[in-house]
Amino acid sequence: MQALTQRAKAVDRRPMNWLEKIYLWNIFKGMLITFKHIFKKKVTIQYPEQKRPFSPVFRGLHVLNRDEEGRERCTACGLCALACPAEAITMEAAERLPGEENLYREEKYAARYEINMLRCIFCGLCEEACPKDAVYLSETFAPANYSRKSFIYGKQDLLIPDPKTEPEAFDIARGLIEKKKKSK
Repeated sequence: MQALTQRAKAVDRRPMNWLEKIYLWNIFKGMLITFKHIFKKKVTIQYPEQKRPFSPVFRGLHVLNRDEEGRERCTACGLCALACPAEAITMEAAERLPGEENLYREEKYAARYEINMLRCIFCGLCEEACPKDAVYLSETFAPANYSRKSFIYGKQDLLIPDPKTEPEAFDIARGLIEKKKKSK
């Protein structure tokens, strides 16, 4: 108990003078701060009309790449899921049927590929770990949703469009990917 009282400091309890009692000085200081901020540039942006400029190394939503022929690049090796520190990626591997081998280069593919965006910390380790360059972090950020289930993106949500069915959308997506690769 004595050690506690030795460390305690005495509080200055002197009586306030008449200027301190009417708080004019404190009110004046508060008004001065308010007037300084009135004339500063506004930092708020009007989101849908204005877009905030991002850094060239910004990492946003995940995208699963396709090659030039429209085949999925992911072979379900699991390196992206192992590299993810937040354990946000889950996948199930499957083997191709005997008749499908001539259509695809790889025997294995990701039957189920999901990313839980509530867990993802956008570190980019999944992108770096992928040996096939199948995972890519785009420049778009995650939209707001009202339920937890809508933050879990499946394989069909992540794949870029097929060049055979949507060639224009595929070219746009590939152009964005190549542009980001060059900026690195």
